Parts: sequence; C-alpha cells; structure tokens
Amino acid sequence: MVECIVNPSSRSGRGAQIWHDLKTRFRMAGIEYREHLTDGPGAALRFSREITSAAPADGEDIRLVVLGGDGTLNEAVSGIADFHNVLLGYIPTGSANDFARGAQLPTDYNKLIDRIVTGKQTCRIDVGELTYHNKTRTLSRLHDEPSGDTRRFVISAGIGFDAAVCEEALSSNTKSFLNRIGLGKLTYGAIAIRQLLRADKIGIHISMDQAREMKLDHFLFAALMILPYEGGGFKFAPDADGSDGVFNLCLVGDMTKPAMFRALLPAYFGKHYGIHGIYTYKTDNIRIKTELPMWVHTDGEVMMKSDDISLTCLKQVLRLMV
Repeated sequence: MVECIVNPSSRSGRGAQIWHDLKTRFRMAGIEYREHLTDGPGAALRFSREITSAAPADGEDIRLVVLGGDGTLNEAVSGIADFHNVLLGYIPTGSANDFARGAQLPTDYNKLIDRIVTGKQTCRIDVGELTYHNKTRTLSRLHDEPSGDTRRFVISAGIGFDAAVCEEALSSNTKSFLNRIGLGKLTYGAIAIRQLLRADKIGIHISMDQAREMKLDHFLFAALMILPYEGGGFKFAPDADGSDGVFNLCLVGDMTKPAMFRALLPAYFGKHYGIHGIYTYKTDNIRIKTELPMWVHTDGEVMMKSDDISLTCLKQVLRLMV
C-alpha cells in the first residue's frame, strides 16, 4: 500500500493532473494506493501523523508519497512519527520547488513517477528541528492558533527578513497572479524588494556549538540551510550538502539598504559571500535570540514571531526515493 498526500490545488490546479497521471501508473503496475487530499494548512501534517503512527503489520516500510509544493512537503515531514520505517517519495508541484532544486530531483515528472512506482533507489537526507523557546501571540495570517514547540524542515529555516517575505507570500495576490501565468518563482523576488524597503534594524545574538558566539547590532536575517536554495531559487548556501549533518548559516546584517539591494542579484546566483555584512558558518546546533520578536519560517512555512529559537540538525534520518 502506498499512502499519498496530495495537494490538488498546487500550481494553480496542475497538481491534480499530475496526481491523475501517478494514479494511472499505480493501477498499471498493480500497486494499491490510498489518497489523502489536503484542504488547507495543517492537513498534510495531520495525514502524515496518522499514517506513520502505527507500523505496518507486515513489517514493511511505510511508503509515503507527497505531491505538492515545499509547504506540503514540510508539513508531511513534520508529521512523521518514526523516520526508521518511512520511505518518502516526492513530486514537486509548487511555485518555488526549492527542495527539488536543491536535492537535484529530475524536472521531468514522468521520471519521478517511474522512480516512485519502482521505489528502489533511495538516499538519506538531513532533517532540521526548530524549537521555539518563546511563542508570541503574533501569528501568521494563515494560522488561528500556535502549534507545538517544535517544527521540522528539510530545506531551510530562518528568522527575520526571509521569513517576513515568506509570510507575505503565503496569501499574496502577487503570488496568485504569477502562478497563473507560469512565473510563480518570481513571487519571492518581488516581495523581497518591498520587505527590504521597510526592514527594521534589530540586534541579534547567536550561540553555536555551545562555544562560538556572535552579535550584530543590526541584522536582516539568519537562515539555516540544509540545501542550497530558498525563496524560489536564491542560492544562499551554494556549497550546502543535504546529508552532511550540518547547517550552512547565512547571516546578513550591519548593511545599508542600498548595499542590501546590491546584494540581491549576487545572492540569487550564490555569489554573495565576500560582500561586507554577509557571513557564513557551518554548525549542527545553534540558538538565536533577537531584540524583538521576528517572523520565523521552516521551509517557507510561517507560524509565528519569536525572539528565541534553537535549531538542531538530525543527520540522514529521512530516506528519500530518488
């Protein structure tokens, strides 16, 4: 049995057509499947938790297939009860698809479907775990109440500017319009320019590996990257390796707004390191405190603002069909 979590509305309805093609292939191969269609935020997490909470009676792996965008994948991974007996397949149908880009998944959907139907080739990838040490009442516009104290991620997590861009993109008319004309990946760049113009100057204190510390009087954002890309293709961590057990920290601060704008294009191509005010480190655990609560994201999903978070890298715990 293959359990399938599907966001049929992803990519302005294109996800439904790809799901039809996958179902057809399952039937041709004589593979039993069960569909779980998402209907809003939290649905994929709930389905994943229900599916993975009980081990199969035959002792075989739980084959879990996710069809949707980075947000659907994030919820599904966050809901996995036990990584040891889960084999994950993923077909990206979102507007950003940063996970697929960073994990170098085939861009041809038919090749992905072939691999999922076969289910034999696997690799192991890292999963990040973010803990909120202070949960504020300032929630994302798509959430009515806060979730638990922890959240997982497989692409990146961040606090500050990049999370603010994600929060605006969640219900942006710009995103809806660009998706309709096939240019959805430009959403984050357009919103980023608006967010830069109104970015606040906030101080940050970072502790890494229980030893290294860093402070900035004014920071723009801190992103912990598992894979190279976030925000629809910005290459914030050009040498990130999704299975090395460490985050690549991209920290930006103490820059003028004109300098920030000048750094946008180099950042898209991964050429931003060396610019004054942009720092990078590798670490498997980190704690971040900010002077004021800031938006926080995990794989582009924003729950709330916080001024105190910690992040830990869980090395190679997720098995992925590739």
